[in-house]
Amino acid sequence: MTRAIRVLVADDERNLRDLVVRELVRKGHEVDGAGDGEAALELLREAPYDVAILDMKMPRKAGIDVLRELSSVAEPPQVIVMTGVQDVATAVEAMKLGAYDYLTKPTRIEELDVLVRKAAEKGQLVRDNAALRAHAEGAQPFGGIVTRSPAMHEVLGVVERVAPTDSAVLVLGESGTGKELVARAIHERSARVRRAFVPIHCGALPHEVFESELFGHEKGSFTGAITTKPGLVELADGGTLFLDEIGEMEPDSQVKVLRVLETGTFFRVGATRARRADLRLVAATNRDLDDAMRKGQFRQDLFYRVNTITVRLPPLREHREDIPLLAEHFLEQKSTYGVKKLSPAAFAALEAYAWPGNVRELLHAIERGVILAKGDEIQPEDLPPEVLGRGSATVSASPAPAGGITLESVERQAIVGTLRQVGGHRGKAAALLGIDPKTLYRKILGYGIAREEFS
Repeated sequence: MTRAIRVLVADDERNLRDLVVRELVRKGHEVDGAGDGEAALELLREAPYDVAILDMKMPRKAGIDVLRELSSVAEPPQVIVMTGVQDVATAVEAMKLGAYDYLTKPTRIEELDVLVRKAAEKGQLVRDNAALRAHAEGAQPFGGIVTRSPAMHEVLGVVERVAPTDSAVLVLGESGTGKELVARAIHERSARVRRAFVPIHCGALPHEVFESELFGHEKGSFTGAITTKPGLVELADGGTLFLDEIGEMEPDSQVKVLRVLETGTFFRVGATRARRADLRLVAATNRDLDDAMRKGQFRQDLFYRVNTITVRLPPLREHREDIPLLAEHFLEQKSTYGVKKLSPAAFAALEAYAWPGNVRELLHAIERGVILAKGDEIQPEDLPPEVLGRGSATVSASPAPAGGITLESVERQAIVGTLRQVGGHRGKAAALLGIDPKTLYRKILGYGIAREEFS
């Protein structure tokens, strides 16, 4: 944990409490004290702590009762119980209620310090797992940056030098060049690697919900906020927050992001108390931020804050020597659809194409080829028509409704046509359409698409 561990010491023996607080502060922790169980619960509800050290015998509310009520705390800490030798049975009960460990009095500070650090590490792992679960569906896989290009090796050299620092990094590049891969590489080579890497696409969420996702919200802060929810900034505490397409962020959200970067504090939506987060920022954009600043669409102070180190990713057309290497890599990645190889003609078509969608477009072209190839070799006709210079694909499907062409009718036709191409295989169709299989299933039901239309 790169920031100080936040500790609450609850004990009614003032001299002992003050001694423990003082010694833990000397060990580098942020420590508060409470003289009884009620005061401890009030502090725990007001601010997040990593570890709570609870004496079992306290006035107003015993330590075991505080432990029982921690389920009502939005972010419960890991608990270390302190008890007398004669009350070991109570400590065992506390362990059953979820306490991390217990110590008998008198307590050695060195032993307590070790326990505090281990408990805080467990708490961080719990938060990291929450972040991973929150972002598992639809997350982009990180398979490594594959290259033999001098231009890309220069980029990786910058990544190696900047990763061990805590400096903010701005990754610039066209759509599909691999900006998130670079962000992950920076995180994985940093001291924060054991903490969460939390990505958020600033242009993918409506403005109305963006701040709630980023900063979290309090219960009842708006219609539909039926529970308190931590935001991505909190999940990234101790780790790395990746703001993809930061140039799409609304100006009022930019102000709040700037506050987090400058002060390490933020407010949940509907909250009146500031919270703290220790995170490293990596941002990315395909926009010209200089132009956005001139137009008043991007704050100059935020630009200077995120632009400490700039990493520029070249488009694929500027490192064409990587096309064969990347194509082979993607063939391996997509081998679950079948082990395939590129025919010489298909390979020549890949090398001749300009790849305006960069590495992401190449990945989708290979995926399509693997799915559609009838034999062991991918032929040119299995690749997207634009790769062969034939323009966009035309999809044969049901005629448009009598009222004229609508967005819904076009999408329905595309789904039906793709399902026909792959013999009704929904997984393959979803891959070709670039959507999640669950999303495809919902759209099939929503549009009332019958099996007879594509089988």
